[in-house]
Amino acid sequence: MTITYAVFFFIFGLVFGSFFNVVGLRVPKQESIAFPPSHCTNCDRRLTAIDLVPVLSFLFLRGKCRTCGSKIHWVYPLMEFATGVLFAASFLIFGFSAELVIAILFVSLLVIITVSDIAYMLIPDKVLLPFAVVLLVLRFVIPLDPWWNSLVGAVVGFLILFLIAIVSKGGMGGGDIKLFFVIGLVVGLSGSLLTLFFASFIGAIAGIIQLRIRKQGRKTPVPFGPSIAAAAIIVYFWGDAVLGWYFGILS
Repeated sequence: MTITYAVFFFIFGLVFGSFFNVVGLRVPKQESIAFPPSHCTNCDRRLTAIDLVPVLSFLFLRGKCRTCGSKIHWVYPLMEFATGVLFAASFLIFGFSAELVIAILFVSLLVIITVSDIAYMLIPDKVLLPFAVVLLVLRFVIPLDPWWNSLVGAVVGFLILFLIAIVSKGGMGGGDIKLFFVIGLVVGLSGSLLTLFFASFIGAIAGIIQLRIRKQGRKTPVPFGPSIAAAAIIVYFWGDAVLGWYFGILS
């Protein structure tokens, strides 16, 4: 039954991943997530059921609009598939526990901000704040050990990113700073610090690759949100194992 439930969560994630694409692309532009219905941004044709099957439609249509032939961005199927995998992983790691609710919400937030940051280099408050409020309340109902760990992690994560922004004179976006507050709520103090370490490492590699591909200068801004999201997922799911391995080496 575990595999059956995992497949269900994967499919569930695929569907929601498609919706998260819409949220991540429309909310920063102050657009409704319900109207107009999904459509080709080039020819404005309203998409039908065959165009909207997560991942499979992209493969079946070879990444192009059926009407005008314009390319469909690779972010769409990637985020759909990633959401499916992460929803399934959430179930496999936490099972039908209270923490599964936090895991699903946390993954949902990180997918949405990844889409918006890739598209616009922006992490909108309209996405962050509702998730922050809900996760704050849930962390009191489903606390870390000790209970204050999430609050300390949120404050410390926020302050570190805020100081980095001041020292770098705007090198860190406001959305990234507030995102770390939410991450701290979920993973606590040690998790927040570990997330910053991994995010810096992932961001440096991703930045070098992106600048090499685009052949742009070192001062070209690169979205940091996706790197933070990837690091947060690693720490949330496997942070305890990483810390255990690290301290095992030291001992």
